[in-house]
Amino acid sequence: MGLLESIHAPQDLHKLDTDELIILAQEIRQEMIDVVSKNGGHLAPNLGVVELTLALHRTFDCPCDKIVWDVGHQTYVHKLLTGRLNQFKTIRQFQGLSGFPKRAESACDCFETGHSSTSISAAVGFAKARDVLKEGHNVVAVIGDGAMTGGMAYEALNHAGHTKTNMIVVLNDNEMSISPNVGAMSSYLNRLRADPRYDKRKEDIEYLLKRIPIIGKQVAKAVAKAKDSLKYLLVPGLIFEELGFTYLGPIDGHDQALVEQLLNQAKAKKGPVLVHVVTRKGKGYKPAEDNPDIFHGVGPFDAETGTIIKKSAPPTYTAVFGDTLCSLAKADPKVVAISAAMPGGTGLSEFARQYPERFYDVGIAEQHAVTFAAGLAFGGLKPVVAIYSTFYQRAYDQVLHDVCLQQANVVLAIDRAGVVGDDGPTHHGVFDISIFRIIPNLIFMAPKDENELRHMLYTALQHNGPVALRYPRSVGQGVTMDEPLEEIPIGKAEVLLEGRDVTLIGIGPMVNTCLMAAKELRYRGVEAAVINLRYINPLDRELLLHYARLSKKMITIEDHTLKGGMGSAVLELLEEEGLEGVALERIGYDGFVDQGPISQLHTAHGLSVKGIVQAAERLGLFRRVAGS
Repeated sequence: MGLLESIHAPQDLHKLDTDELIILAQEIRQEMIDVVSKNGGHLAPNLGVVELTLALHRTFDCPCDKIVWDVGHQTYVHKLLTGRLNQFKTIRQFQGLSGFPKRAESACDCFETGHSSTSISAAVGFAKARDVLKEGHNVVAVIGDGAMTGGMAYEALNHAGHTKTNMIVVLNDNEMSISPNVGAMSSYLNRLRADPRYDKRKEDIEYLLKRIPIIGKQVAKAVAKAKDSLKYLLVPGLIFEELGFTYLGPIDGHDQALVEQLLNQAKAKKGPVLVHVVTRKGKGYKPAEDNPDIFHGVGPFDAETGTIIKKSAPPTYTAVFGDTLCSLAKADPKVVAISAAMPGGTGLSEFARQYPERFYDVGIAEQHAVTFAAGLAFGGLKPVVAIYSTFYQRAYDQVLHDVCLQQANVVLAIDRAGVVGDDGPTHHGVFDISIFRIIPNLIFMAPKDENELRHMLYTALQHNGPVALRYPRSVGQGVTMDEPLEEIPIGKAEVLLEGRDVTLIGIGPMVNTCLMAAKELRYRGVEAAVINLRYINPLDRELLLHYARLSKKMITIEDHTLKGGMGSAVLELLEEEGLEGVALERIGYDGFVDQGPISQLHTAHGLSVKGIVQAAERLGLFRRVAGS
């Protein structure tokens, strides 16, 4: 039996000596490589925090002490050390372990995260709750250097420094390197500042200087000023100290004993402390070390060679979007693109390569990205902002006030719309229709396939005003890409199939599901019309009302939540027109959606041919056919 199998709770780590901890770290890395190679997942970030996580759990008493993980995709090691080894093979699988912290899984998961830059805010909340209740546990936020590009992190740092409450922020920096000279100076300063006698010594010297007759106060002031000037030159992390934190670091985050030593020093300090550790993504697995971006979030791969297992398939919607935008930018020099730290994920890497002077990666700053785009638009450019649906939620106010209220000529490319699979509820894009369709001035569209996506992007860039374009994570339908690109009339739906018994209304890839369901219904004697809605805002009122009067029975299906979604928009239209006797069945999600393969999630929630047929049965269509 390996050492990892003997770890049932973090307290078991205290039984291990230095050599055994090294062996345990190797076993943890091998377990993660074996499981992620089959399931996919965030491998490189987790390989990089093995020693850091071991040090955290040996220093702090979880779950009494609170450890808040930013983003949360680096918590696989944490899960393995907190009693979830036997379930680990189910990570990111349907009804299995979450790939992120999950309060329902363990008391050691004190806060659920999936979006960036939230950990320090939550930790300040935990710390102040502890203070109010007069409890004594420790609170630690673990945040990466990437998440530190998010403004929310600095809002929280500012608040923490102001409150002066006891808490620790661990900055896991996996991009910066350690200069030997800076490291040596930093190590010396850390020992000096972590020594409780240091503060007392400073106070004594200041007291003695001020006692010198006549010139004492001026000398003390001059010394303090000189000290501060020298500090600006020599002391790393000054910005954190100016915000009210004691700064310790940077140190090698793979030296488990050193990290543990520094965490213990931080625990002994009063007030907020920031511990800066430097780690390497993919540590211990050469393919991930050499290609940390590829192995950041990776699908199944060969564990021996690191070769990604690829299946032959049509291009993804994201890839088609990126290629089309490059073509449109070639024809129009005013087209620019904006990413919030996800150029690869949003298909903009090639755009950035071809047009570096017209590409802007603003970091994890979705709010800034949208308002920045509005400024670019009013300056005469045509900005396209590509952000995942789930992350657009962070920029709602900016979309509403800075883009739509002022009718800025901005294209909001909403990637990863609908369920996204194994990343689960924090990453599913199932709320954007509800959020965006109510905003005045915003044209909102979704393509039925990858070819229509191209024409919609072209249409969006021709339109004078804000446009939102939503599309899924998945591969396309494999349809022919036609040329030239043409504008799709604003607010006009498309009738794909005629029928008088029931009208099936789909949006996005659900249109293809409607077509397959229509064939099944026709086999059962029910003639179904199929409408590709295309535009959520504005709706094609005339067309929808015509088919409502014709069939009297309608079914909407959307890869989105039911409340406030596309089906709700159709219901509102029928109510506004006072149409009576029209029965409507809506298919979508009711509440948060768990993780799992996209197709499995669709089936589980009725977004399938079977689901549409069952909806038709609820409308009484088969009884009607049998009686005719």
